[in-house]
Amino acid sequence: SFGINWVFSLASLLIIIPTLCWIIIPVFYNNNLSNCYEYLELRFNRSTRNLITFAFMFTSFLWLPVIIFIPSLAFAQVTGSNIHLINTYICSICVIYTMLGGIKAVVWTDVFQGAIMIGSVAVVCFLGTKKVGGFNEVINIAARGGRLDVNFTFDARTRITFWNTTISGFVLWTAYVGLNQSCVQRVVALPTLGHVRRSLLLFGIGVFVIMILNCFVGITMYALYHDCDPLTRGYVQKADKMMPFFVQDIAGHLKGMPGIFISSVFSAALSTTSASLNALAGVVYMDYIKPRIKHTERRANLIMRGFICICGVYSIISGFIVEKFSSILQVTYSIGGVTLGSVFGVYMLGMLVPRAHGIAAFWSVVASMVSMIVIVVGAQGRLKYSALPSSVENCPANNTNETFFFNATSTTSINPQTSSANDSFNIFDLSFNWYVTLGTLIVFLVALPLSYILPAEKNFKLDLKLLSPVVHPFYKYKLANTEELPELKKVII
Repeated sequence: SFGINWVFSLASLLIIIPTLCWIIIPVFYNNNLSNCYEYLELRFNRSTRNLITFAFMFTSFLWLPVIIFIPSLAFAQVTGSNIHLINTYICSICVIYTMLGGIKAVVWTDVFQGAIMIGSVAVVCFLGTKKVGGFNEVINIAARGGRLDVNFTFDARTRITFWNTTISGFVLWTAYVGLNQSCVQRVVALPTLGHVRRSLLLFGIGVFVIMILNCFVGITMYALYHDCDPLTRGYVQKADKMMPFFVQDIAGHLKGMPGIFISSVFSAALSTTSASLNALAGVVYMDYIKPRIKHTERRANLIMRGFICICGVYSIISGFIVEKFSSILQVTYSIGGVTLGSVFGVYMLGMLVPRAHGIAAFWSVVASMVSMIVIVVGAQGRLKYSALPSSVENCPANNTNETFFFNATSTTSINPQTSSANDSFNIFDLSFNWYVTLGTLIVFLVALPLSYILPAEKNFKLDLKLLSPVVHPFYKYKLANTEELPELKKVII
């Protein structure tokens, strides 16, 4: 619908992996932190930690039903089954193996699910390319249709550009992988920092392969339907259902192939959901329940398993709401935009800015979240992006040569809606791809001046280990006593 610009989020991987390996993860590792939110209490204060854990829970609760609904959507499109019945089955399966197996079950199932995802998408690429007429034909048709054009515009209202996919891609992926408990708990479980860096390198390679395959599937889909768009013709009701329709079209005659595709979608959703459930249960118990009860391992397991069950029921019920969304991708990015920018900002503030203290950090996060909530809510109904043109001239029983333009938000128009350079800018017209970047900027714009204006807490004391190793050479830390010197040297090395 919107061309190849999404692939440029891969450019951010060149910055993401080094950032994780040498700036963020060493801080967690050197401080022996298995809970990434504990860092915020050590670096700032308990209030900042509680605020960010609340943001994590808020985002997870909004994301869970959206992510787990995706395979239900694909399965229902291919089989015609009741989408909510399928959603119930998927939630139940995910809850059971997460609840019984814990983090080990989550990690091992992710290994198999990852292999299924890559393999099935590769097969879909091959079959789609073959049906179009070969790789060169796919590229030629996509180029003629403008799907390979790169958008370098600086207009912040444009849905997807080189700039917002690259910059926001860096913030989004860094926050999700390096500052999200569901990912951090796996990384810090590795025996050495060297193992961590190798695993992150493999992660980068895996993301690169999956993203390239997914983007190629997109342009292959366009090449196949460039003169008979199923969405415009009404063969498909929503843009989110195009992929299952495409797979059924190119591989429906091959026994088992639609099933392989469905398994890949299931794998992607279950992998993300199981990790989120496991991390969410752990954070809720450790931060909000454990301090208020007498802790035992048996009691902790029972409480966390019960919480996971509640999340499963919530996801099933919320599926009725998710079904009404016009674009799952846009909804996902909007949800992340509320919190991920402030999360990334406050961690970077703590690791890179020695001057920052707890009071400044807390109020900068509040300012960022409140601002983003206002923007996201205010943008509802305003963000309607016109897709690139698509034709129906060669559809069966269609003798017209008229070319139609469709909008992925289900708005159909003869002329695409584009922002004029002379139009006045409104913050609510900001592309959802900029949300996480704006959230990060607000944190720094508020925290930096407050760190100088407001005094730090009386008990505030900065430990060098809580700063990123890249900052150590530029910061002369005043030791409380000379006995700390050996530990300091160890950290710097």
